Amino acid sequence: MNFSLSSKAVFVLAAFACLAAYPLVAGTFGIELVSKIMIYAIFALSLELLVGGTGLVCFGQAAFFGVGAYAAVLLSPANGPGQLLWILPAAALLAALYALAVGALSLRTQGAYFIMVTLAFAQMAYYVVHDTPLGGGTDGIYLNFKPAIGTLLEIDQPVAFYQFTLALLVAVFGFLALLSRSRFGRALAGIRVNEQRMRATGYSTYPYKLAAFTISGAIAGIAGFLFAVKDGLVNPELMSWHMSGAVLVMIILGGIGHLRGALLGAFAYTLLQELFRSEAIFGAFAKHWLLGMGLAIIACVALLPRGLVGLPAQWRARLAGRPSRMQLRAPLVQEVRA
Repeated sequence: MNFSLSSKAVFVLAAFACLAAYPLVAGTFGIELVSKIMIYAIFALSLELLVGGTGLVCFGQAAFFGVGAYAAVLLSPANGPGQLLWILPAAALLAALYALAVGALSLRTQGAYFIMVTLAFAQMAYYVVHDTPLGGGTDGIYLNFKPAIGTLLEIDQPVAFYQFTLALLVAVFGFLALLSRSRFGRALAGIRVNEQRMRATGYSTYPYKLAAFTISGAIAGIAGFLFAVKDGLVNPELMSWHMSGAVLVMIILGGIGHLRGALLGAFAYTLLQELFRSEAIFGAFAKHWLLGMGLAIIACVALLPRGLVGLPAQWRARLAGRPSRMQLRAPLVQEVRA
């Protein structure tokens, strides 16, 4: 067990070290692409807390992502760069407050009803920005000046924004890793495995789930803030069900139940998108990139039941000649071992 834990830590540290060194060898396009992937990784981590950490399959995560993005634009002054020190926390807070309101109602349901209620709340937020002047309608709204901390930190340059995004990714990953090892995280794991048993032992599970839902919304709001700053434009599509489905696919590709799986899934999903969109590789078929993307995702799910995280164990099982069917099963609800 000690070896397993240390190998995971080495993998994560090596991955972050490679990301830190990447701007030294990459061009502008590569830096902007990996910046977008890291934003998606933060977004995926927010959903991983719910799905892998608590057993709550939310299909409205894009709403919190969009709230953070719109807050970044609406709170920024029109005549100069705003203060990053308060706009970023404000965007996360607004997303958390919306998550608190949504969770307070949706967590009273379970299973498919919970999925549909969260989707309904996300669609409500979508139509608020789509059909009212608040969000600029279908055209969206532009961010004229990117927030900064005076001359100390200006994120209008690709490398500076990349480094800032990486710092937030490391902070979010570290926070969730510590959270999962705390009493609160252990309680969430117990709820994921058997909520009725947790209630029988004296735990009131609703406050724990609501707290996790709110924290998840805040992290998604941070990702939305970064997305708005990167593109300088937000539109209602950020809150559409397509975005909620995309982030769910990311954590499935990476491997549900593992924080590093959210990172791997974000990279795999975005790179697959770029691959099938490339006219240099697929020619005219690039116009139908969604077909290729769908086939690739189906193949990954079929061949990698535990996601990319489970690939090394799958290889070791095959090399050792052991049957691996039981090892490769990946239910959303897993056993918690002492």
